[in-house]
Amino acid sequence: MEQAVAAFSFIIPVVAIIGGISVAIVRILTQARLEELVRKERIAAIERGVDPANLPALPADGERAYGLGYSRLRRAHGLLIGGLILIAVGMGIALVLYHVEPQKSDWVIGTVPALVGGALLIGSRIVWPEKT
Repeated sequence: MEQAVAAFSFIIPVVAIIGGISVAIVRILTQARLEELVRKERIAAIERGVDPANLPALPADGERAYGLGYSRLRRAHGLLIGGLILIAVGMGIALVLYHVEPQKSDWVIGTVPALVGGALLIGSRIVWPEKT
């Protein structure tokens, strides 16, 4: 049992690192593909006789060209949802650990994700777009 726990404790970070790197690579490739599609669409419009001066300027990346870019409101919603989930997870961990052994103070471990969730909620409030 101890060997399984030790092996599992090494597998989790490895999977997280490989997953993070994989997500970054996929995102870069996707952005490159979107930029390529924007340029092809622009060339096709020019070939059909559209005046290049009437076409919108090329965006910095293809995501904004298709309206897929992250607005401040979308970013704030992501932070809000992440914060609420982490607060719930932290409270759940604290409650479970407290009910398993009330004499020990292991329940304090649950405060770490709860505090990170609180920080995300504060970040959400900072990023939230102001009403104009």
